[in-house]
Amino acid sequence: MQAVRVVEYNKPYVLSTVPVPSDLEPHDLLVKVAVASYCHTDGMVAAGIYGTTLPCTASHEGAGTVVAVGPDVMDFRPGDRVMCGLPIGHCGECAECKGPESQQHYCARTAGLVGLLTDGCFADYVRVDARWTTLLPDMVSFLSAAPLACAGRTVWRGVRVAGVEPGGWLAIVGSGGGLGHLGVQFAKAKGLRVIGIDARDEALTLSREYGADAVFDAREGQAEVVRKVQEVVGAGPNGGADATITLSDADGAAALACAVTKMHGTMVQIAQPDTVKIPFHELINRDIRIHGSVLCSAQESRDMVKFVAEHGISPKTKVFDGLDKIHELVEEVHRGKVQGKAAIIVDQGQLGQEKHRKTQ
Repeated sequence: MQAVRVVEYNKPYVLSTVPVPSDLEPHDLLVKVAVASYCHTDGMVAAGIYGTTLPCTASHEGAGTVVAVGPDVMDFRPGDRVMCGLPIGHCGECAECKGPESQQHYCARTAGLVGLLTDGCFADYVRVDARWTTLLPDMVSFLSAAPLACAGRTVWRGVRVAGVEPGGWLAIVGSGGGLGHLGVQFAKAKGLRVIGIDARDEALTLSREYGADAVFDAREGQAEVVRKVQEVVGAGPNGGADATITLSDADGAAALACAVTKMHGTMVQIAQPDTVKIPFHELINRDIRIHGSVLCSAQESRDMVKFVAEHGISPKTKVFDGLDKIHELVEEVHRGKVQGKAAIIVDQGQLGQEKHRKTQ
């Protein structure tokens, strides 16, 4: 099969011919990939930040059709349309595995993470763990599902743990990016009022397009953004969003997120800069709670897909046809020319079958 591989750190991807995955573990699925998408984290993998053993097939965001199942798989069968899971295996013995279902994906002794530590979805086939993979309803297309596999799962959990009640205010720093525009949609569909904050013209436009109630430009500076947020939400010590999600890894993003959050509010940190920088007076003097979050659990993923189907939520995608377009995709991403998510159609035939199914 063909696969887009990281062969050397900080070097271009290489389109290679490699064996189709075989010898499935008991809980594994072999998925024929229909669509795979590019995530900010893919750049971190290529830079060596995760210490990935090379060569490794890229992309941890994929959707496709099950073609084979491991002997212990009970909930999937060949022909099922799925959104690929990220973790491969979990120990079943640690506190996370035995704790609440919503924490089990934090197991530190997984066998790997698809596209980060094991071969990923920029390939004709990928091996994934059935326990973290999500069945797709007919209303959710492969093209929508692939970006949801990481971006969607991650910001879905971020909105949930922010804990804002319907009618409350949620701010999103990085609201016009791949995760942000999905977060805006999730929050609005849950009945929240949304403040979008970003620092690119295209991202500000996307924030408005997907329904943010107020949109502010971070380039105007923290003091001005705080002033404008309080004009909308209310001034004074308790003025500000009930909670804020930080999706930007810009140097001042976490500090800005805390500053626009009301006293005693919550800031959910999802972005992964080398260091999260927050001045003490924003964190301590205002009693801001910081909640780190990543991905979501298997049940949360099922809930997300159901919610997406019910509310017609869809990622904005720039589509590239074929794995051989990987260098064109990366160039456009790095030039900042992609709104939302960049996705590759790996198997056009599956999209045709999907379209035929919907018309029947």
